Amino acid sequence: MDVTLRQLRVFVAVADTRSFTRAGEALHLPQSTMSTQLSELERALGLRLFDRHTRMLRLTEAGGEILPLARKTLADLDSVVGSSEQLRTLGRGRVSVAASSVQAALVMPRLVRAFTDRSPGVKIDVFDVSQDEVLGMVEAGAVDFGLGTTFTNRPNLTLRPLWNESFFAVLPPGDPLTRRRELTWADLHDAPLIGPRPGNPVRDVLDRALGREGINLHWRHEASLPLTTIGMVEGGMGIGILTDSVQRVVIGLGLEQRLITRPIVQREVVMVLHTGRSLSPAAQAFGDLLLAHRAVQQRSNRR
Repeated sequence: MDVTLRQLRVFVAVADTRSFTRAGEALHLPQSTMSTQLSELERALGLRLFDRHTRMLRLTEAGGEILPLARKTLADLDSVVGSSEQLRTLGRGRVSVAASSVQAALVMPRLVRAFTDRSPGVKIDVFDVSQDEVLGMVEAGAVDFGLGTTFTNRPNLTLRPLWNESFFAVLPPGDPLTRRRELTWADLHDAPLIGPRPGNPVRDVLDRALGREGINLHWRHEASLPLTTIGMVEGGMGIGILTDSVQRVVIGLGLEQRLITRPIVQREVVMVLHTGRSLSPAAQAFGDLLLAHRAVQQRSNRR
């Protein structure tokens, strides 16, 4: 049985108007087309839907039973089309992002607010997790994409560069090293350093960059999250090695921050995508906002 949506629309329009002429005007179809479509529908169903007389058109019993089903079918289709239009135009939707804790706390809130101000029907879910969990959540399909650090090859993941962040030393007030405007890695050789744990993507970036220069740091303490490192610095446990993304927190706690040179080491913040999954219109639009933010961050880093 081959029933088309056009045939159903013709059937409902004729049933509503009890007239081929008025139904044809409503659908912008000639009367001959209306008659042909209805006849084909009756043949496909094997039922007579209307009793036709010279000046009268009346639903048959079968037609009366099928009419509400035809209405529901067309209403469901209109709902699908309407929903797809809303999704396409960002009238509604959902975006899920896994972001490392610093990015989730200090970058994402402003971007989420800017996006939802423009598209209030879209809900943004941000999962603040460790760097390792960002990759795992994207790989498992738990989120649309992630925000993290460059990583070694993973066949299911791809990255899109966003912006760079330089490594700084975070020091307690009064530390002798705060007398200097900048520090070198050699200045920190004997200092009680606090940094990310081995295997953390940020630590990997730092170890590779310094290894190429023959620099080997001695870590007094290690932490999984940047906020823990900052707390350890404030507690007098040592000097933290962090990127400039935490600057607002450092200033707020009254700590000092100094760029580390010779060499200047940077970590690249990237958008992490699953190679086998496409983004929804809402996720694509939010990703575009992140890319636009990249230009702002790059200008800020050059100042």
